[in-house]
Amino acid sequence: MKNILKPTFWILLLLVGFFIGTSWQNRQGDTDNEIENSQKVLVKNAVPATSQTVDSDDRFTDQEVATINLFERAAPSVVFINTSNMRRDYWSRNVSEIPRGSGSGFVWDKKGHIITNYHVIQGADKATVTFADQSTYPATLVGAAPEKDLAVLLIDTDNSKLQPIPVGDSDHLRVGQSVFAIGNPFGLDQTLTTGIISALGREIESVGKVPIRDVIQTDAAINPGNSGGPLLDSKGKLIGVNTAIFSPSGAYAGVGFSIPSHVVDWVIPDLIKYGKINRPTLGVEFASQQVMRRMGMEGMLILEVLRGGAAEKSGLQPTRRMRNGSIVLGDVITSINGEKVTNRGELILILEKYKSGDQVTVGIIRDYEPEEVELTLDSIQ
Repeated sequence: MKNILKPTFWILLLLVGFFIGTSWQNRQGDTDNEIENSQKVLVKNAVPATSQTVDSDDRFTDQEVATINLFERAAPSVVFINTSNMRRDYWSRNVSEIPRGSGSGFVWDKKGHIITNYHVIQGADKATVTFADQSTYPATLVGAAPEKDLAVLLIDTDNSKLQPIPVGDSDHLRVGQSVFAIGNPFGLDQTLTTGIISALGREIESVGKVPIRDVIQTDAAINPGNSGGPLLDSKGKLIGVNTAIFSPSGAYAGVGFSIPSHVVDWVIPDLIKYGKINRPTLGVEFASQQVMRRMGMEGMLILEVLRGGAAEKSGLQPTRRMRNGSIVLGDVITSINGEKVTNRGELILILEKYKSGDQVTVGIIRDYEPEEVELTLDSIQ
C-alpha cells in the first residue's frame, strides 16, 4: 500500500505545481501587457520637442513667454548643415564619403535658398541640410563670397517647409539690446542662447583675408557649430549671421561676432543671381602690399590696365618696363571720391558702396605729383 501511495503523492504534487506555475505565468503576462500599454500611453502623450506658441501663463513671466514664442517661430527656419568629402581608395579604387564638418544655416526664401557661412562649406564636396523635424535634403552650392564669409545653398523641397526669417535693420542697433542666437553648437541641434549686443562697429578678417566691417559683437553663447546661424532681435528678425568667436580655447568665452544684416541683405541677392558679389571694378591689376611697403609708399600701385576697361578709358597708367630695362612706375591710387585708400581691403570696401556705371573721382600719384581722374566704374565679368 505504501508503495502505491508514494508515486500517487508525487504525481499530485507535480500537477499542483503545474497549475500554480501556469496561473503565475498568466498573471505575469497580464502585468507585462499592462506595463507595455502604459508605456505606449506615455509615449503617445509625451510633450513634443517643439510645442505650440504659448499665451500668457502663470508658469512663465512675460519675458519668458516672449522668448518661447520667438524660438517657436524661428526654429523651423534654422537648419543643421553637414558637409563631407569624397575619397577614392588608392588600392581598391572604391569611393567613400568622409565627414568634414558641420554648421548652421537658415531659410532665406520660398525658393529653397539656405544661407550659411562660407567657411562652413569651404572645401566640401557634398552638403546636406537638416530641418528641425529631422527631414534631410541634399544641397547644392549656388554662390559664395569668401570676403564676406557668406554662402548660399539650394535645396529642393515643398514650399510649406520653407519659412524665411524676416530681415531686420542692423543700421540702428544699440549696445545693450537683447539678442537671440539659434544654431547647432557641437552638433546639438536647435539650441537657443540669449544675450545682449556687447559692441558695434567691430572689424574681423574674413576667410578671403578681406576685413568685414561693422560687425556685431555679442555675449550670446556662440560655439563651434553655431556658424551660419541667425542672430535675432527681440522681434525675431534677422540682424546678423553668427560667424566667429574670440576664444583662447576655441569654445565660448563671452565674445562672439555676427555679420550685420545690412551686409547680408545686399550680398545674398548677388550670390543668388551671379554666384559671387557683382562688385564694380576699376579695371586694373595692383602690386602687392609687400611691394608697396618695400618702396615706402601708401596706396595701390597699378601694375596693369585691363584692355577696354574703365581705367584705360579714363587714362590711368600702368607700370611699364622700358627698352633699356628700367621700370617706370604706374599711377598710385590714393583715394576714391575723397575716401583714403591705403590697401586692397580698403579699396574693396569703398567700391561696395557703388554700382556699375557710377562715376567716381580717383585720386592718384603720377610722377610724384597728386592728380585726380574721373572714372566710370565697370562691372566684374
